Amino acid sequence: MSKPEERDERQEPRSIGIDRQIDKLESRRASKEDRRASGDLTGQKARGVTEKVLTRTTSGAIYALVTLVCLFIGPITTTLLVAGMAWLCCSEFFRICRMGGRMPNESIGLAAALLYPLAAYAKGQTALVIVTFLLLITCACWYVFTPRANVADVAVTAFGPLYTSLAFSTIVLIRKFDPGVTGAAFTLGVMLSIWANDALAYFVGSKIGAHKLAPRISPHKSWEGFYGGLVASVVVWLAMGALGVEGLTPVPCVLMGLVVGMAGVIGDLFESRIKRGVGVKDSGNLMPGHGGLLDRSDSLLFGCMAAYFLLLVGGIL
Repeated sequence: MSKPEERDERQEPRSIGIDRQIDKLESRRASKEDRRASGDLTGQKARGVTEKVLTRTTSGAIYALVTLVCLFIGPITTTLLVAGMAWLCCSEFFRICRMGGRMPNESIGLAAALLYPLAAYAKGQTALVIVTFLLLITCACWYVFTPRANVADVAVTAFGPLYTSLAFSTIVLIRKFDPGVTGAAFTLGVMLSIWANDALAYFVGSKIGAHKLAPRISPHKSWEGFYGGLVASVVVWLAMGALGVEGLTPVPCVLMGLVVGMAGVIGDLFESRIKRGVGVKDSGNLMPGHGGLLDRSDSLLFGCMAAYFLLLVGGIL
């Protein structure tokens, strides 16, 4: 009769030990609740970084693939792609302006944004001048006959398509110069020089960046990253010259790389300054992991425009 009692006595310390372990685990879990709620746990951080990288990579790959396909199919698909991108970028620009208290006439601005690439494909520079004239005269009529409109709203309405679509139309002008595969490869090379500039600037800046380039506008940009990006841009242009593009000798390639790279950085800082002026981080949410399309295209706008003018002045186009 004593054996069950002895067994219970032996089991009692064991159950007490188990209870203590459970209490410790619960106490430890409770101590992490605040960190868990704020997402500060190591596992949460690792999962968040992984998801962010995968999301950013996927959306970036889709963007690059669509661009590549449209470039190599021909000038028409390139024009349609640029028109769609310009329209979306202009729409995001107007969204930022509205957040800053401006009231642009989106019907006028977005119509011009759609027309610029189509005009560049149809009649080139002459058609671009005509669209610009129509944009300005339409904005003037809107201002004259609309009492609520002010001059700041008119300026924003006109600037939106000029900043986004007119600059983007230079891609169409470069692409239509040679409708074949060579023209597609050359246009891709111009765009790659800007993308390479952005990529290497980010890599160098994140590794050894110590001197801030524009701390009040873009705190993460550094002079080290800036110079690294220029090197990448020059290398791409030298590669295009080595592949036999007529007129691209080493000296023009270096000049092209430097000017296009610097123009891309200015475009990036310009868009960052616009966003900072109204207190927003991204121009939109169209591209997960990147923000808006304008965030992804800000360097291309000024970079491709600079490339087009240099190619035109240099007699290559």
